[in-house]
Amino acid sequence: MIELNPVIIDGNPFTAVTVQLPKTNLLAVYNDKGYIMCGALDVSLLNEKLSDRKIIAGRAVGVRTIDQLINAPLESITTEAYAIGIEVGMSGRDALLKMV
Repeated sequence: MIELNPVIIDGNPFTAVTVQLPKTNLLAVYNDKGYIMCGALDVSLLNEKLSDRKIIAGRAVGVRTIDQLINAPLESITTEAYAIGIEVGMSGRDALLKMV
């Protein structure tokens, strides 16, 4: 099952995606500038092989719900996320607000 839901953070709209798979969920929250995602996100791939795409993204591990993803500290981020002020350890919420 795939769920798409609007999420408003400090008045700013984002979209939350949950993909329910056997024994796990894929989670992401995004807007037109970037996204945060669960541990399935391969930040190294984005930074190394897809660097020309300049993807703004962050990864939080150990999360099972969208609420947990938004509130969890980011474990890793892309180079482009760092360039706009996102830092490792920042909450997903704070990172998303940097993408506005």
